[in-house]
Amino acid sequence: MKYLHTMVRVTDVDASLDFYGKLGLREVRRIDSEKGRFSLIFLAAPGDESAQVELTYNWDPETYDGGRNFGHLAYEVENIYEACQRLMDGGVTINRPPREGRMAFVRSPDNISVELLQAGDALPPAEPWVSMPNVGEW
Repeated sequence: MKYLHTMVRVTDVDASLDFYGKLGLREVRRIDSEKGRFSLIFLAAPGDESAQVELTYNWDPETYDGGRNFGHLAYEVENIYEACQRLMDGGVTINRPPREGRMAFVRSPDNISVELLQAGDALPPAEPWVSMPNVGEW
């Protein structure tokens, strides 16, 4: 058995690509189906194309809810503080800050929860993260 990808439905391709791009993912392939009226956009972290996220965009409007019911995507990052700062600088809300230098959560434009985990040992606790409260659901 081999892991292929995780699929999440999106309602705004541009907003989703912007968000996942800020996470560091890049588009590796795309399938647009005129007949099926959908687009499949596969993303991966540079150097790790074997673990992909498939963004599914249905061209006819649909409403999706219950993103938390999906669970979450998880990515290991080299420096959790730098990753969270980069996301904040890009306008992304840090729903669960990395207070202990190990773990944070953010949400995509379609409410998909994304966990960021520090590679290796936790970083020493640091401000502003230690004092930052949770925001919304994560």
